[in-house]
Amino acid sequence: MRDIVIVGCGYVGERLARQYLERGDSVLGLVRSRSGQERLAAAGIPAVRHDLTGADPMPGSLAGTRLFHLAPPPAQGQEDLHTRRLVASFDQAGHPRRLVYISTTGVYGDCGGAWVDEDWPTLPTLDRSRRRLDAEECLRRWSREHGGELIVLRVAGIYGPGRLPLERLKRGLPLVRPEEAPYSNRIHVDDLVAVCVAAMERGRHGAIFNVSDGQPSTMTDYFIRIAESAGLPRPPLITMAEASAHLSEGMMGYMSESRRLSNRRLREDLGVELQYPTLSEGLAQALGEQGLHGPTMV
Repeated sequence: MRDIVIVGCGYVGERLARQYLERGDSVLGLVRSRSGQERLAAAGIPAVRHDLTGADPMPGSLAGTRLFHLAPPPAQGQEDLHTRRLVASFDQAGHPRRLVYISTTGVYGDCGGAWVDEDWPTLPTLDRSRRRLDAEECLRRWSREHGGELIVLRVAGIYGPGRLPLERLKRGLPLVRPEEAPYSNRIHVDDLVAVCVAAMERGRHGAIFNVSDGQPSTMTDYFIRIAESAGLPRPPLITMAEASAHLSEGMMGYMSESRRLSNRRLREDLGVELQYPTLSEGLAQALGEQGLHGPTMV
């Protein structure tokens, strides 16, 4: 088994694996599907298939590895059975010596637009966030009982090349007008990868880090900025009272929570200097990598 193991080696994990490979580290990605394994193989990333929804044994040893847990929880319920199965597999496959888990800032719930640091109480209001908190607590129990080191990253909305809502903007779907929209937070995927590496190398055992660029805005402002940068029409705006008739259940969930994330601990304790500290810089990179160059786009 490799020294670096990435469970759930998808959009973020592939970029993380590439960074470690470029540094000369030994890496293995775990993916659920054959297509995922083929995608990683095409990128030169060693990978094996393992489905956390099943009972098959882990393919190989995890003893003493540095493990990134990026696999999403189940789509339903309040418990993360995937994380529970992963932890149970350690008894057979061996226990990692250090584990970095990507959680969500949704574990804080609705904070009324307040500035939130890592000491803010966790009061998730949505089941998808309750599943993430369940995973955190499961991993903390594992760490206490088996001595493995654990660092939790509570990550804001991830954006980057191939991860922008361009299709939604092209379809002209509405958004809540800015004066009524809640605060939201985000992080560029390459900055998230840098944070993952720093957390694995320098994170204090048991630490929790908010991962965001520290520049919160409303989700509506985020979409408008993307539209302007990509040369697309601005989305039509509606009132919050009209939203439930026009927005999906998932989008309404995002509209029900408002918080502004402090990333001070990230910068001071991990010493991470963000490559894309503002949305302007991050969008320029993301659209440029996709070959889209602003208002001239067709």
